[in-house]
Amino acid sequence: MAELYLVRHAQASFGTDDYDRLTDLGHRQARWLGEYFAERGMKFDRVLTGTLRRHRETLQGIAEACRGTPAAEIEAGLDEYSAESLVAAYAKANEVGYSPGHADRREHFRLLREVLYAWADGVLEAAGHLRFADFASGAHAALESARRPGAARVLVVSSGGPISALLGTLMGVAPRKMIDLNLQARNSGVSELRFNERALHLVSFNNVPHLDRPGRSESITYS
Repeated sequence: MAELYLVRHAQASFGTDDYDRLTDLGHRQARWLGEYFAERGMKFDRVLTGTLRRHRETLQGIAEACRGTPAAEIEAGLDEYSAESLVAAYAKANEVGYSPGHADRREHFRLLREVLYAWADGVLEAAGHLRFADFASGAHAALESARRPGAARVLVVSSGGPISALLGTLMGVAPRKMIDLNLQARNSGVSELRFNERALHLVSFNNVPHLDRPGRSESITYS
């Protein structure tokens, strides 16, 4: 069976005026992942990413260390939801005080979980933003594109939301469980699948073997 590796982007710049760029640690995480692939002699036949800068920068770091990695095919279904838009819509509807970029990290993620549950339940909509069902369908369509015949090993670089939605769809879990998977996604975490024209199987989820090494334990991050 062919191999497919889903990679969540490396650490992005949470709490700054531009989340959509990697931190210095994020760049190291990406290079370390590329080194991990290279150490094992892994070569990819196809690469897919979303349109976001943090996806491109993560792939760039991987490719710098894992030579011969192909140029990426772009799939918009691999893009993340807009947390800012969803939180703003929820805050307005529920009269919740919130200042984007200035909340305590723990408070931010407590509120984000509430917001994403409401979105997954179908009771929260934000102007110009996909409904959760359509977001999950777009992620699944990107996965089907990645499964096109002719590649023995495929690399997909995306975000926690799309990865959790497509894996949740594959496993048949409820939308709220997809959100729970999303909020456990680690930066540069790798999920491995096997597929052929008839079947698709999840092998592992959210692994960080390139960070689970002496001297790198503090490099394991979630946001």
